[in-house]
Amino acid sequence: MISGKFAITLHILTLLSKFPDDFLSSEYIAGSMNMSAVLVRKEIANLKKHAVVESKEGKNGGTRLLKPAAQITLDAIFKMTFDKVSLGYSKNTPNPDCPVGKQINQNLDYLYDDINQKISSTLHTITLEAFTSRF
Repeated sequence: MISGKFAITLHILTLLSKFPDDFLSSEYIAGSMNMSAVLVRKEIANLKKHAVVESKEGKNGGTRLLKPAAQITLDAIFKMTFDKVSLGYSKNTPNPDCPVGKQINQNLDYLYDDINQKISSTLHTITLEAFTSRF
């Protein structure tokens, strides 16, 4: 299902790309997002796992990008946050004797695969640097 995880991750990375030489604290990032620093640190942990950011602890600690924003596509960010987009399925099990019910989930899967390809194709053409330049 769709969540705000991509938007949260993109917000973090956009802030980091605006200040590429600085280590930004999770509190600073959380202040920009108006959310808990704990949730920010959770997303930063995911970004560290994907080798996109580095962090240091201490008084002047924080997080910064590991590579230039020009080398990070929005598609790569999307794939760090989602396996794929799904708009969901009915909570009820469809009737297997119905010509629609017996094939609805399979055809939704085809639709969702097509949507994911289109999302990926579009996001692959946009770098974090290009997105950040809008601010």
